[in-house]
Amino acid sequence: MTNSLQPNDRAWHVLPLAEVLTLRETTEAGLTEADARARLAKYGPNLLPERGATPLAVIVLRQFLSPLIYVLVAAALVSLMLGDWKDAGFIVAVLLVNAAIGAWQEAQAEKSSQALRKLLRIHAQVQRDGEVRDIAAEDVVPGDIVWLESGNRVPADLRLMTAQGLSVDESLLTGESLAVTKDASWSGTADAALGDHLNMAYAGSIVARGRAMGVVVATGASTVVGQLAVDVLGETGGKPPLIVRMERFTNYVAIGTLLMAVLIGALNMALWGRGLIDTFFLTVSLAVAAIPEGLPVAMTVALAVATMRMANRNVIVRRLTAVEGLGSCTLIATDKTGTLTCNELTVRTIVTSDGIRHSVAGEGFVPTGHIHWNGRTGETVPVIAEDLLRCGVLCNEGELNPHDGDWTWHGDAVDIALLTLGEKAGLKSQPLLEQAPRVAEIPFESESQYAASFHSRNGRTVVYVKGAPERVLAMCRAEDREHRRGEFEGTAHAMAAEGMRVLALAMGEQDDSPAADTPPAPENLRHLGFVGMIDPLRAGVKEAFGECEAAGVKVAMVTGDHRVTALAIARELGLAKHDDQVMTANELDRLPEDRLPEVIRTIRVFARVTPRQKLLIVNAARQAGEFVAVTGDGVNDAPALRVANIGVAMGKAGTDVAREAAELVLSDDNFKSIIGGIEEGRIAYDNIRKAIFLLVSMGAAELLMVLLAVLFGSPIPLLPVQLLWLNLVTNGIQGVALAFEPGEGDSLRRPPRPPTEPIFNPLLIQRTLIAVVVVGVGGFLVFESALRLGWSVPDARNLLLLTMVLFENFHVGNCRSETRSAFALSPFRSPTLFFGTLAAFLIHVLGMHLEFLQEILQTRPLEAESWLVAISVGILIIPAIELHKWWWNRRHG
Repeated sequence: MTNSLQPNDRAWHVLPLAEVLTLRETTEAGLTEADARARLAKYGPNLLPERGATPLAVIVLRQFLSPLIYVLVAAALVSLMLGDWKDAGFIVAVLLVNAAIGAWQEAQAEKSSQALRKLLRIHAQVQRDGEVRDIAAEDVVPGDIVWLESGNRVPADLRLMTAQGLSVDESLLTGESLAVTKDASWSGTADAALGDHLNMAYAGSIVARGRAMGVVVATGASTVVGQLAVDVLGETGGKPPLIVRMERFTNYVAIGTLLMAVLIGALNMALWGRGLIDTFFLTVSLAVAAIPEGLPVAMTVALAVATMRMANRNVIVRRLTAVEGLGSCTLIATDKTGTLTCNELTVRTIVTSDGIRHSVAGEGFVPTGHIHWNGRTGETVPVIAEDLLRCGVLCNEGELNPHDGDWTWHGDAVDIALLTLGEKAGLKSQPLLEQAPRVAEIPFESESQYAASFHSRNGRTVVYVKGAPERVLAMCRAEDREHRRGEFEGTAHAMAAEGMRVLALAMGEQDDSPAADTPPAPENLRHLGFVGMIDPLRAGVKEAFGECEAAGVKVAMVTGDHRVTALAIARELGLAKHDDQVMTANELDRLPEDRLPEVIRTIRVFARVTPRQKLLIVNAARQAGEFVAVTGDGVNDAPALRVANIGVAMGKAGTDVAREAAELVLSDDNFKSIIGGIEEGRIAYDNIRKAIFLLVSMGAAELLMVLLAVLFGSPIPLLPVQLLWLNLVTNGIQGVALAFEPGEGDSLRRPPRPPTEPIFNPLLIQRTLIAVVVVGVGGFLVFESALRLGWSVPDARNLLLLTMVLFENFHVGNCRSETRSAFALSPFRSPTLFFGTLAAFLIHVLGMHLEFLQEILQTRPLEAESWLVAISVGILIIPAIELHKWWWNRRHG
């Protein structure tokens, strides 16, 4: 909890430090333990607001929040009111099975995704009662004085009091890939962007280098990260595409069922003068026939199967209904840092002092890849480059070490990148330090813009320097500084224009050993060259973008990073070529909000955006008719993840806040895994459509049989319990088995279905009508013919029931593909469907021979001639649908 007395709306970065201390009622000496306890009671623990684990009861109840379930519950209640316990029992059993499957799957996903809240549950060094103490970060209170050093996670929002060489990684808050150099003396304006608050350190960010001391100005929900967490908890997410389509479809089913029941009931009374009670029982039969009772179970199983398949492709599903969301999305709005890129600075280019450019392969801190000297792999290190590489390794405060077959690192990203470069060239820091021990150093400061390291070698002192090109060049000898400075500066500017962070490296020698505590600024140095670093694309991301394009899914990059950096990555991905194809936060602010949906259609790269602006972009995309998936890993991504149709968070490097806001989590943090999610999502939706086609076409055919019976004055062809047997048992088993169908291989070669397209598109409508006519008329003719031959009504119903089961068995082959012939697909391609169909048939055969089922279903064994009639009529559904597939494929290619 946090107390309302804790202000969270002050511009702490603008106020003078003395005023900050006064407002926080503290001094540079810190609080006493008594003060700290009182403030902890007043403001509450320093914890982020969070949702607890969802109770199992809530997960179970959530399975009943579907319009289709509402219709089934209504049908069960009507059956109970009529005293028909058998029908009610069938329906209740289906509801319970559906709830059990869905609840189990969601509970497993909830369990696997419920991560510890790591952002603030750490330790902090605070100054209390005149001494520095180590306490749990949740006990930090406003007014505490906190000490920071390299590797610490900042425990609360701090106004910096002192800072020595402090760089802070704020990428999880701002999306900026490079660590920000802090300055306690900086003063800014109230409208400065969060990433430009140089005198602040925000909760959840990580100290990459240096030391600092600061006063706590906000804790818990009052921190910047806490306010974003509150936004996440308060936002209402967009509905997954499947839910939108299923709600629309279910409404049609409910309205259609009601209208047909009223119409047929009225005809029954008007044509044949039957009473109200008979008509009421007839309408119950109609409702049972029309409602696809097996669909909720089939849909739940299809989603559960897709969930398991997606997990095998590194996509963890937190909400079952979100499974097919990626397959339906038309636009992916993705973060850059940590999602498209490695979030690990990498040297991409070396330019030696002779002006020759050398490329470096590999991504990230793991030293795989080679340096292509003069454009060739396997070349030995040129003599002119040896000192440059040695400078990068020795003028360095980072650590990079092999450990158990992997690599570990610690320190500033620039330092680690230079160590990685050295490893690629075969240079390791420890042997170099043994050859030339460090005797003094000058840490990097934002004011000086360089770092220097002094080493003893062969009785002389060698100094290595790295830093901003203009600063290092000013320290070089006259030959480099005056005669070639224009050339060097042109090289540095060209590299920066490509989106690289450029460092200049230089070295020199001096006779005297410098004082370890106050070494002099180096001078008369020899320029060694430049290194260009970039946060590189993850392996496979560029190919994944191509696959998204082939699948008809647009991608937009929404990042908090700088315009030049965003454009460099966008060029690699083919998202943008020119500067005017990138929109920044300031340009967004000047844009009228009603024009944003129009801009979304043309601009694909947004830079320096704030979390609130990400929300605007996502909402505008939805207004423009897009089904939006948002990917991200940082706290700054969480609000946008929440309001998107589908939120996709990173599992490894992602924050708990981001994962809490998302429906899907990438366990390998790789954008490429999204392609697997898109494919599995589309397969899941295809399989749901197959099940819907099977169940709805058979249900509507049963409805047509009842209508024909009313028009011709015949008895009701099938009893409600027999209809439930068909819909729930025999056809239900096959509908569930269709959920296990593998993809047809074309999922990523077709565009997503239009967001406004209903489940029943023209293809499915036409095919369903054909199936309804063939099955409905064929079934009614079998029933009517049996009656005319003198069969009793129960015996005619028994024959019709068998015929309907065979219709289902043959029809499931038609449902396996919307475009391919049933004969082109091997029955063993999906063993689950093959054995499911066989099981459905054998269960009905048992129903004809087992006494207790004979009593419930009013069935009995049939003679061989009756079997021949049922098979001859049932198989007619295959040529009817095959003809439509042939016609549709010829017409639509």
